[in-house]
This record gives sequence, structure tokens and C-alpha cells, in this order.
Amino acid sequence: MTMRQACCSSPIATSYWCFVSLLAWGVLSLIGIDWYPLHASSAATICLAVAIGCGANWLRNRTLHCGITGPLFLVAGTVFLLSATRVFQINPNIVWSIVAVLAGVSFLLEWRFAARSQSWPDRTNLGDRR
Repeated sequence: MTMRQACCSSPIATSYWCFVSLLAWGVLSLIGIDWYPLHASSAATICLAVAIGCGANWLRNRTLHCGITGPLFLVAGTVFLLSATRVFQINPNIVWSIVAVLAGVSFLLEWRFAARSQSWPDRTNLGDRR
């Protein structure tokens, strides 16, 4: 079994992530009809749906930032869910701030270190014309 290298986002990977995330959001929202903490507009539902989309995108396309943000959104969704069920209380602004910063860092890491897909020009060798 060969390990595929992590890569950058592409329109196809982004479309796949969007489709899976929307599907997961729909399923979680249906559960939210009977169990209010997962209602359609809750932070927990949104974060968990995005985490599912990131996990699927990582498995299929190896998009680097999804390998980082998938677990991040899973943790954030779990924190929001625990807060909604009154296991503990947390300021949502703190959670969203952490998510925003770490998601931004994940995109910077992808931009800097991930392999470019074959359809993207390799900018490191543009001047090398042998």
C-alpha cells in the first residue's frame, strides 16, 4: 500500500467537500428535529457537518488543510454540543476565535508545504528550461 502525499485544494476537492458537508448537515439537522442540540442552525451541527466533510475530503483527496481542520471542527462541534447539553458552559466567541486562527494556519500550511496537483504549474521550476 502506497501512501498518497497531501495535496492542495482543487475545484473538484472543494465541490466534494461541499457536497459531503451539506449532506451531513442535512442528516444532522433531521436528527435535530427530535433532539434540539443538533437543530439546523446550531454551531454543533455546523461544525460536525464540516468535520465530516473534511474527513471525507481528506480520505478521498488528501487535501492537507482538511487533515488539520477535520479534527479541529470535530473538537469544536463536540465542545458546542456539550455546551448545548449543559455539561459545561463556554463562551462561543473563544471557540470560534480558536477555530478561525487554526483554520487560517492550516490554509497557510497547505499553501506552503502541500504538493501541487498535476494541473497546477510547478512554480519552483519555471526558470529551469532544459
